[in-house]
Amino acid sequence: EKVYKLPVNLPVNCPNRIHGRGCDFCAEQGTGFEAMKSSVPVKGQLEKTREYIEKRYHAHKFIAYFQNYTNTYLPLTDFQNYMEEAASVSDIVEIAVSTRPDCIRRSYLDVLKKIQETTGIEITIELGLQTANYHTLLCIHRGHTLAEFLIREYGFEICTHVILNLPQDDLYDAIETAKILSALHISTVKVHSLYIAKNTRLCEDYENGTISICSKEEYFQRVSEFLQYLDPGIAVERL
Repeated sequence: EKVYKLPVNLPVNCPNRIHGRGCDFCAEQGTGFEAMKSSVPVKGQLEKTREYIEKRYHAHKFIAYFQNYTNTYLPLTDFQNYMEEAASVSDIVEIAVSTRPDCIRRSYLDVLKKIQETTGIEITIELGLQTANYHTLLCIHRGHTLAEFLIREYGFEICTHVILNLPQDDLYDAIETAKILSALHISTVKVHSLYIAKNTRLCEDYENGTISICSKEEYFQRVSEFLQYLDPGIAVERL
C-alpha cells in the first residue's frame, strides 16, 4: 500500500557549519523547510503531519524521515530517545535518518539496529555523497571525501544523494559516480539538480561570475548517462 514520508526536524546542526560556513550550497535553514519547528516533540510532529497527509493523500503507513542537517550529530542518549519516540508512533513502518558519511559511528548504528530488531521497523540511512569526485568535494567544502562513504555490514537500506551539475563536475564525473554506487550495491539513489540559495558561498561565486552552471540540455545528458551506467537493481527515488 501507499507509504508516505513524514519529515521530522530535530534541534540539531551540522559539524561542517559549526566549524565553518558549511557546504557551499547549504542554506541557513538546511532542508528543513518542509517540516515543523524542531521545538515540537518528535511524536507531535509525526502525529500532526500524519493527520494532514492521511486526509490529503489517503496514506495509512508512514516513514519517519529525519531529514534536516546531520541527525547523528547529537549525544547518543538524545539520538536514541528521538528514534525510540518515532518508533512508538502508530503506523510508522520505517525510520529514515539523513546524515553525513563522516558523522556516524557504530554506537548510533547499534541503536538503530536494536530498534529494527525489537519493533520490526525498517531502517534507511540517507547519505549525502553528492559526487564521487573528491576534488569537487574539496572545492565545495563538503568536509569529507569518497573514502568515508559506506555503511554495509548492518544491512540497512542505503539511500545516496547526488548532485549531477556541481560547477566543478562534468559528464564523466556523473558516469563515474553511477559506476561507484553500482559497485557498492547501494539500495536507492536521489538525483538532485543544483539549487543555488541566497546567502551561500555558492551564490556569491555565481553572482561574481567565478563559477558557471551547465546548460539544461547538458544536465539532461548527465542524468541520462548516469541512469544508463547505474545498476538497474538500484531504485531511483527522485529525479
